[in-house]
This record gives sequence, C-alpha cells and structure tokens, in this order.
Amino acid sequence: MKLLVFAHTPPPHHGQSYMVQLMLEGLGGDRRRVAPDAAASTDVECYHVNCRYSEDLEDIGSFRLGKMWLVLRYCLEAIWCRFRYGVRAFYYVPAPGKRAALYRDWVVMLLCRPFFQDFIHHWHAVGLGDWLRSEGTWFDRWFTHCLLDHCTLGVALAIPSMRDALWFCSQRAEIVANGIPDPCPGFATAVRPRSQARLEARRRLRAGETLSEADRNAAGGDPEIFRVLYLAHCTREKGLFDTIDAVIAANRTLAEQKSRLRLHLTVAGGFLDPNEERQFRTAIAEQAEAITYAGFVRDETKAKLLASSDAFCFPTYYAAEGQPVSLIEAIAHGLPIVTTRWRAIPEILPPDYAGFVAPRSPDQVAAALLAAMDEDGTGLRDLFLARYTLSKYVEGLRKVICTVGTAERTLDRAA
Repeated sequence: MKLLVFAHTPPPHHGQSYMVQLMLEGLGGDRRRVAPDAAASTDVECYHVNCRYSEDLEDIGSFRLGKMWLVLRYCLEAIWCRFRYGVRAFYYVPAPGKRAALYRDWVVMLLCRPFFQDFIHHWHAVGLGDWLRSEGTWFDRWFTHCLLDHCTLGVALAIPSMRDALWFCSQRAEIVANGIPDPCPGFATAVRPRSQARLEARRRLRAGETLSEADRNAAGGDPEIFRVLYLAHCTREKGLFDTIDAVIAANRTLAEQKSRLRLHLTVAGGFLDPNEERQFRTAIAEQAEAITYAGFVRDETKAKLLASSDAFCFPTYYAAEGQPVSLIEAIAHGLPIVTTRWRAIPEILPPDYAGFVAPRSPDQVAAALLAAMDEDGTGLRDLFLARYTLSKYVEGLRKVICTVGTAERTLDRAA
C-alpha cells in the first residue's frame, strides 16, 4: 500500500502536526528519505509531502501571498510522487472552519484530486460542516462538497467527530483515537506515590491536623498548595481566561473558609493573539503568588510540569477541538481533570466522570477544582494504557489505511 501523506509535521508544534509525525514514524517514515535497508517492515509505504505553511503558531490560519506559492509547490511535489513512485492513495487533513484554510483546501483538491484514485481524510480538526452551515455562503457549501465529497475513507477521532466524515459523504468512515508515546514511564514508582501522599496530606490539613516533617517531605514539601496546570494554546476559546477566573474565585472561597489550602495555577503554552496575551498579563498582574506563566514548553520541561501538578484544567470551547494531546498526557499522568462536555472530549473520559463543566462557566470550573482537591485521579492511568498508547494509534491507522484500494491491488497482483 503506497500512501501520499500530504500533511505537515512540526514545527510549528501542535496536536495535529504531532499526530502526523507519530503516524509517519510508526509507519516507517518517508520512503524517499529512509534507506531501503533501514525502512521498517510495514504494510504501508509513506511518501511525505511536508506541506508546512507557517513557521510559528502566530502565523497559523493567516493569509499571505507566499502561502499560495507554497500550496502550488507542494501540489506539484505530490503529483510528481504520484507518477515517480506509483502512489495512488492521498492522505489529507481537511481544514477547520477558517476561510483562508478552506480556500487552501480548494486549491489542493482542484490540483491533486484528478491524479489520485483514493482519498483518505483524517478529521483531526472538527466542525467544518457546522461552520459551512452557519457562516459559509451557498457557494462555499456547494464548492466544498464538490471537492471533498466521496472520499474513499474518512477517519474520525471519536463518534462525535464523525459528523464531518458523514456530512461530506465518505464512502466509509472509521474511528481511530489518538495515541502517544507514554509520557510518564515512571508513574508507578514516582508519580503515583507522590500524588497519593499529597492527597492524604490535603485531607489531613482540611481536618485541622498538623503534618510531620516526614509527611510534608513525602508530599513534595508544599502540600498546602494545590497545583493546577493549564497546558494548551493560550486562547480564550481554549478556556484560558475561564481557568484564571476560576482559580481566583476558588482561592477567594478557601480564604473565606479560613482554609490553609490554596490553589496555584501554572499556564503553559504559546499565545496566538497579541491582544489576548496583553489581556492575560493584565489579568495576572496582581496574582503573582497564585499564577505563573511558564511559556511554551516541550519534552522534559513539559513532563516535569505534568508530574508535579495536582490537577489539569482545560475548559475549552474551541470550535475545531478534536482529541487534545495535552488532555491525553494528563490522563497518562493520572491527574484529576476539569474540562468541558465539548465536541469529542466526553468520549475521551469515562461517561460518569465528575470533572465535566459547561463551557464558559468559570463558577463551575472553580467548584470542580475545589472538588478535585479531594479526588484521586491516578485511576485514569489505566484508561491511557487501555486506549491511548502509541501502538494502538499506529496499528489502528495501519489497519484502516490498508483496506483502501484492496480490491484494486488484488486485481493488479492477479494480472
């Protein structure tokens, strides 16, 4: 099975580009750049066109004339691969509901669709159909249907994400959940004991008990501080400002109760909008003791933040939200999670999970964070191991991709 992967990998680093990178690596990499004797044994041979249009997060979704030249260049590269390597299947990640990105999709489909037999649309971003119905013109809807309808395979992340695959009349739709390398291999020996020691220390402090020095050390030295982590793009729609308001409100409640406990929020992620960054810095100017900005974090820095946190807060209502990688990372670390019943997120966590809140509801977020102080989230680790590991993700994609063009390949072999 030869697959043309028309999608970008980091940089810039975000959930979609990261998942494409993991898929490529799991399927053996770009066959044009991997020596034949070093290529992994796999049923899928990938030929990667790294269609990177932006160099940083701030440039994503913006319109520049230079991007149009890049679209043409990448399409020509894809068509060249079609004839040079005999690739007939085209893997693509359709745009979310953004006009500039939609126009880019139009150009790609106009130029590439005549040359490829099978199309696989992987719906990492969701909501394009809803956006076309609510904000698109009749021409937007008609032309997008002409170009995106009737792909051979539509891959969704969860049941709620299948709306786009079905709305654009995919010949077949399959669900493959995201999966990542284990970000917390030392969970059993380091993270779980510390989390449970901190939970027990908080319960004793709430009961008015005094902790010994040994108990305090086992709980990280600061059991009075309930460490909340926000890890995502720093935007209003992702729930950043609702999280800030909620932490301030929760600390006010604890002070009124004369509790010895306090919440501390660490915000990690990059800003996409300079105005929102200014609003953020204004909002936290008087909250230096309660809120820290860690900037954009990766690798070891991110792992340390997750391992040292007591809860994860992500009250998103972002229109194109799929399966956030940061949420899966929090599950892998066994953190109590406060998040919204939004898009596919309820499919990620257990259906009766207590940490769900309504979008745009900082009061509910504050109440949920206060409740999370008494919750043991370490059981979520088992959910990660059962559903969201890298091997399950790659194997799931390999299986559904290999079904594309099966009949044609059988006839070719027979001939």
